[in-house]
Amino acid sequence: MAAEGSSTHVAVTFKGVVAYAAPAGDIGTHEAPALRQAIREAMDKRPSKIIVDLTGVPYMATAGLATLVEAMNLTRKAGSTLVLAGMHERVKAVFDISRLTSLFKIAPDVGAAESM
Repeated sequence: MAAEGSSTHVAVTFKGVVAYAAPAGDIGTHEAPALRQAIREAMDKRPSKIIVDLTGVPYMATAGLATLVEAMNLTRKAGSTLVLAGMHERVKAVFDISRLTSLFKIAPDVGAAESM
């Protein structure tokens, strides 16, 4: 799915009670709504965990960070867990600079995220 005017697509799949959201492309102001919509639609199915696979995201702006903070709050309220997986160094640097790294569960890859 992609937001209008956005080139970012977010594939959402389910394996049992775990939802997987895999955005592809940069996530900035115009692309963040596609990620937000995908996570909200995944949450409608009440998964116990949502893994956001960021391996296809080479760059993330503050709008993407805000979307993930919103998703973290949404999952916590629902009693679910949000795990970010496969961050590129450039994306991780944005999390580090904004001091958000400690707020999220972050895994090096999807396999590790499944074990969290």
